[in-house]
Amino acid sequence: MTVTSNRRAAPPRHRGGGGGAGPGSGGARAAARDRRRRRGRRVRLALSLCLSLLVLAAAGAGWLYLRLDGNITTFDSGGLSDNRPAAGSSKGENVLVIGSDARTDGNAALGGGDKTAIGRSDTTFLLHVYADHRHALAVSIPRDTLVTIPPCKLPGGGWTGAQTDTMFNAAFSVGETDKGNPACTQNTVEKLTGLRVDHTVVVDFKGFASLTRVVGGVKVCLPNDIYEKDLSPNRATRGTLLFRKGEQTVSGKKALDYVRIRHGIGDGSDIGRIKRQQAFVASLLKEIKSNGLTPTKLLPLAEAATRSLTVDAGLGSADKLISFAMSLKDIDLHNTKFVTVPWRYEGARVAIVQPDADELWAALKADRTIDGKNASGKKTAGKTTGARTTGSAPSSASTSSPAPVSGAGIDVAVYNGTTVTGLGARAAAQLTADGFTVTGTATATAQDHTTTLVEYGAGEESRAETVAKAFPGAELESVTSAGISVVLGQTYADTAASASSPASATPTALPTEVADGARSADDNPCSNLTYG
Repeated sequence: MTVTSNRRAAPPRHRGGGGGAGPGSGGARAAARDRRRRRGRRVRLALSLCLSLLVLAAAGAGWLYLRLDGNITTFDSGGLSDNRPAAGSSKGENVLVIGSDARTDGNAALGGGDKTAIGRSDTTFLLHVYADHRHALAVSIPRDTLVTIPPCKLPGGGWTGAQTDTMFNAAFSVGETDKGNPACTQNTVEKLTGLRVDHTVVVDFKGFASLTRVVGGVKVCLPNDIYEKDLSPNRATRGTLLFRKGEQTVSGKKALDYVRIRHGIGDGSDIGRIKRQQAFVASLLKEIKSNGLTPTKLLPLAEAATRSLTVDAGLGSADKLISFAMSLKDIDLHNTKFVTVPWRYEGARVAIVQPDADELWAALKADRTIDGKNASGKKTAGKTTGARTTGSAPSSASTSSPAPVSGAGIDVAVYNGTTVTGLGARAAAQLTADGFTVTGTATATAQDHTTTLVEYGAGEESRAETVAKAFPGAELESVTSAGISVVLGQTYADTAASASSPASATPTALPTEVADGARSADDNPCSNLTYG
């Protein structure tokens, strides 16, 4: 009996190249497996290399940031005033930039002089970055400007008293240290402007020189040849030629010499030098902008700058500094302007012109550009106006007195006794509209007045009563000094605020003298070479 099995016979095993599915099929599969293994090894190797490079890059970036952090010096925020202006509702920022002439840390090699001398501030400007981050305005404050320096902290921990009619650059020298006193300068600027300073940066000679080298030099332009004697007037001879007439590129010590020269060019004044410094910073920004504001480009700049920077704690790390710099990348050069605070000579010193200065601070606080445009990033009712002439009064809705008053023949000085910026200018315009002669406006010694005070000297009571009628609720006070003064209180500030509704308030441009003297960062370096 034959038994038939349903089980199929297994195909014969083949070795080498004989029979079955076809000659060489087993070798092909083995070769394919080998290729897959090799590809897998290559992929794993590539991934490992990429991962290693990422780790190294991260480690390198981390090391660089740590290195930059180690370069940065911060000043003691404990020296800032307890009576600071309130932070505004705007997203704009105010950055105080101070150029120090300290000779320590090798700066004497660049600037000469005694390396143990106290630090002074020869260059200061307040940079307002508008809330729209499309505009910026730098306001230079002359070093010889007469201001009130508020109480400032001394190195030993004590505090000075307020100093009136004192040169502005004396604030940086309070305490007489080689590093200066940036907190005191910040206190002084906040009292002068009524604006809160968000950040303060101090740059010394080395930091300035290094920065100009990193960008490859800065274009400048001179109206005439400049010699060594122009930089050092005590020299017996003219010396060698430092700068030839016309446009040229400078960096390092030569750039520093350019911004420090005062004599032998223009009228030889500090105001003329400020104009030249504004032109230089404009050209510097143009170079930085042309190189591109990217982290890769900013790192070399940061490396150069941080070696000689002293900053507030808010900018006290490389990450914070670079983040702040990156926030400025969208500001157009044409919309970056440079002006000088409204000023006039008072003997050998500089006095601030009012109400023009208060109008400037008010414009910055409201994020208005020098031509009156709204740069707050918000839409507002009404239209902005063009430039106007100095002294033209604001709209009658905000300036007219509560009751008709005739101030013909009465002289009066106005002092702002509050922290409300621009209040003195508003009151001065009101008084002028009523026929009074305003002899000047300034900030009162104390800014905590609740009620408006009319002070008068001997024989002035009747006229003082007329002045008081322009400020309902004002109190009269007899003083030993001659003349009549109004010290504005918070009650007047509240009344003025309620009289100007947002719908009726029309932003105005800055005084013509300020707007016409502005320089744009994209201006040709050879334009406006009067320098005083």
